[in-house]
Order: sequence, then C-alpha cells, then structure tokens
Amino acid sequence: MNSYYLVTGAAGFIGSNLVRALNQAGATNIVAVDNLGAGGKFRNLVGCEIADYIDKREFRERLEAGEFDGALDAVLHQGACSDTMETDGRYMMDNNYAYSLALLDFCQEEEIPLIYASSAAVYGGGRTFREAPEHESPLNLYGYSKYLFDQVVRRRLPDATAPVVGLRYFNVYGPGEAHKGRMASVAWHFFNQFRAQGKVRLFEGSGGFGDGEQCRDFVSVEDAVKVNLHFLEDERSGIYNVGTGRAQTFNEVAVATINACRAAAGEAPLALDEAKSRGLIEYIEFPAALAGKYQSYTQADLKALRGAGYAAPFLPVEEGVRRYVDELLRGEAGE
Repeated sequence: MNSYYLVTGAAGFIGSNLVRALNQAGATNIVAVDNLGAGGKFRNLVGCEIADYIDKREFRERLEAGEFDGALDAVLHQGACSDTMETDGRYMMDNNYAYSLALLDFCQEEEIPLIYASSAAVYGGGRTFREAPEHESPLNLYGYSKYLFDQVVRRRLPDATAPVVGLRYFNVYGPGEAHKGRMASVAWHFFNQFRAQGKVRLFEGSGGFGDGEQCRDFVSVEDAVKVNLHFLEDERSGIYNVGTGRAQTFNEVAVATINACRAAAGEAPLALDEAKSRGLIEYIEFPAALAGKYQSYTQADLKALRGAGYAAPFLPVEEGVRRYVDELLRGEAGE
C-alpha cells in the first residue's frame, strides 16, 4: 500500500487500532490527526509507523487553507467527542458535525473516499436498528450530532463524486480505550473492578429489564477495524451498522470478564448464578442522570452490511472479551 491515508482521532480508541491494522497491511504513509491535550493517549500510537502527526486544531486550519489538496488518497474520520453526557452543544456540534462537514466537503472536492464514524446512538430508545430515518431518534446530544451529519450524507450521496461511508458503531470494546475513563467499555470497567476489588458492579434493572439484563450489541474493536478496511477497498457508498447482530446482556459481559480472569489464574469458569452467589457480581442503583438518555437494548441489523459484501463473522462477547482480558493481563505483566 503506497497510498497516503489521513486518520483523524488516530491516537484514540478505534483510530489507533485502525492505524495498527493499516501498518499490518503494509501502509505506513499515514497522517495522524488528534488532540493530545489529555496527554496519555500518545501511548496508543507507540509502536505505530506514521508519516506525520498534526494537532486537530492546526489540521483544520491547514485543511481550510488548502494545504492537503492533492496530497491524500483517502480519509478515515474516527475523531469525535463520544461523551454521551456532554451538555455543551456548541462544542459537540463543532467537534462532531462541523468538523465532519469540512472533511466531507474536502473529500468530495478531491474525489477521494471518506469513511467516517457514526454511532448506534442515533437510534435512541427504539427497538429497530436498521439504517433508515424512521428508526432514528437520538436521546442525547452526542447521538444528535451523529444523526445530523448522517442526514447530510444521505442528501449528498446521489451526487457524490467519491465514496462516502458512515459506520454506525454499536458498543465497541477492546485494547486502546483506557484513556476514555468513564466512557470506556463495560468490559474495561469490569476488568479493572474485578482486579481491584474481586467483584464487578452492574446497574440494577431499568427500562423493563432485570438487574444486569439490559442488552447491547457489544462488538470487538478488532471487528470494527476489519469493516473499515473492507470499505477502504470497496467503492460503494452508504451508512452501515457495525455490530455483531446479537444483543447480549451486561451480565454476560460480566461473566465473560470474570471467567477470563479466572482462566488466567487456572480457575474453573462460573455460571451467572454461581458468580452472584459468591459475591462476584454486585448490582448498584441506576443513575438518575441517565434517566431518559440510556439505551437499554441495542442489536444491529446487519442486512445492509452483508449486502455490501462484508461476509466475515463477528466475535461473540465470550470470545472477544476473553481476547481483550488476555491482552489487559499481558499489559499488567509488562509483556
């Protein structure tokens, strides 16, 4: 691969995994764009081979000045504010909507592909997760910022000069998310809770679901990256769900995390009831701040993605979380 790729959010969770995957595919001409104001994210790029790093604010200025005209072959836009509790609408819309719009304009003028991160948050509290406007009703500002940009893309697709692909990520987990703190996946939180306290904490029942029985479509970052690479080689446009197509409970994630840790210690796996009876799972009060803003159930409809030629299977929670925990344990051991 001799093409020049620009990856926004390159030091972030999905972005850094994408950079590594591009390296493994032979691509090193990568311009990495991010905001390292928080500091610790740089660790995600250690060991990656890139051609240049540019601060996000500087990049936007240089983009508007035309410095990248004719210089890139594709843009993989992973950068965004993903905090579902963010209340600063001006910041959210500038970071997620206006920034994305500028990249869309650039890629269309340059006639190069744009692959960007959308989100399952656009579906809100619905029960049908199909890429169609009638199923979209975001519950928070983050979801709305993604929803609004998706609508712009839909309007422009009939006259597009180059492929535009929106990837609606469901609940992604995996290596490289530690910097996200409270916005990191439940698998990350469960692992750290279990290692520190010997138990994991889940929400009590909400939205008509029992304790820990809220369901999400949990997808490994390994699979999310594979979908990006698929569309990098494909020439079609569209908005596609990126999930496993299977809703699994938070209890299942908790048990998978506990059993992966137990397996590493040479201990036998436990069923949910046994883990609860041993005090390894604790249920805590559902936060009032999340009332009306929380998706208690998600499950990606994969018809559009499969119709776009992506045929690879997705890792179930049991296998994906086991791989993730093994990597986290290796990190603890300094391997």
